[in-house]
Amino acid sequence: QQMSIPPLSPTGYDDITQEVLEAELMVVIRHNGATIADLRTIFDSSFAALGRAMSAGQFIAVGPAYAVYYGDPQGEFDLEVGFPAMGAPTNAIDSPAGRIHTSALPAGPAAVLSHVGNYEGMGASWQKLLSGAGAEPRGVWIEAYVSDPSTTAPENMRTDLILPLKP
Repeated sequence: QQMSIPPLSPTGYDDITQEVLEAELMVVIRHNGATIADLRTIFDSSFAALGRAMSAGQFIAVGPAYAVYYGDPQGEFDLEVGFPAMGAPTNAIDSPAGRIHTSALPAGPAAVLSHVGNYEGMGASWQKLLSGAGAEPRGVWIEAYVSDPSTTAPENMRTDLILPLKP
């Protein structure tokens, strides 16, 4: 089953689902050597900077916000925060949060599970996905923030957890 991200399943993933990711064009800010303690600051500053770039017409988002973690999410990791996009900038854009540039989602097989609820409960959903993925993870962890936290009650927020797998 070929799946373009975006769009994600309109109804979400109640059960672990095997999908094939395409290398979707992304516009991101990359943060190297981050930890969980840094996330709130990274997200707040990055999404503010990306929002300003979108408002200025520097790129067009075509899907929900994403975070792509490279490495050990419990330790130190690299993190790309951004959006799938059209009209990506041809040159990197400097912002207070870091350089805005193009990237791509990692293509290939993945296991997907939706987490519904506030962000604090996502650890349990990640554990469920990891234990039921059926193949070895590639060391990349993707969160798609399907719901807008500014307009969705915390208990109804949907985040799709995407675990790229080794073929």
